[in-house]
Amino acid sequence: MIAIIDYGAGNVHSVQKALSYIGCETVITADPAVIGKADGVILPGVGAFGDAMHSLTASGLDTVAKEYIASGRPFLGICLGLQVLFERSEETPDVDGLSVFGGEIVKIPSDGGLKVPQIGWNALDCNKDCPLFDGLPENPYVYFVHSYYLKAADPSVVAATTRYGVEIHAAAWRGNCFAVQFHPEKSGDVGLAMLRNFRKLVEN
Repeated sequence: MIAIIDYGAGNVHSVQKALSYIGCETVITADPAVIGKADGVILPGVGAFGDAMHSLTASGLDTVAKEYIASGRPFLGICLGLQVLFERSEETPDVDGLSVFGGEIVKIPSDGGLKVPQIGWNALDCNKDCPLFDGLPENPYVYFVHSYYLKAADPSVVAATTRYGVEIHAAAWRGNCFAVQFHPEKSGDVGLAMLRNFRKLVEN
């Protein structure tokens, strides 16, 4: 069973639909007991960093998420679900993230004619050792919708990069914890392959 954490700021149903398509048993939940018993957990998210952290903190799901990651079972953050795993964001400087990883979320520069938010497809430069990217083609294209991007403090946790005016740390990975800025549930066959790889980790 994969638990999709519902804290009121996630694209939970599109994620569940993609997982159901590849045969995963899922539950959308905010119940700490259900999350704690899950074989894998996904933290999706769209919207503002501060709003997401306030929702997670008010419900106690911030602690639940960190405890689940510490348990060693597979965990995946998607889009805003990646951002809140880090220490802080320029979007709401007075709000702390979960600090599972070191680093900050910064605004995509709009100089040079770039449209912000970035909405569309970009190629990834992946760390092929990351299990999430097992079997993917070289420089796979994935779908982004974001105005802020990750600058990880520790280069060793960066699992994929892309370029949109600047180098963007598009995925993070350490041990059982994975996070992606893009939307695998909206990234066609490539995204489904990533979700299948996550399912394999959950089933092992």
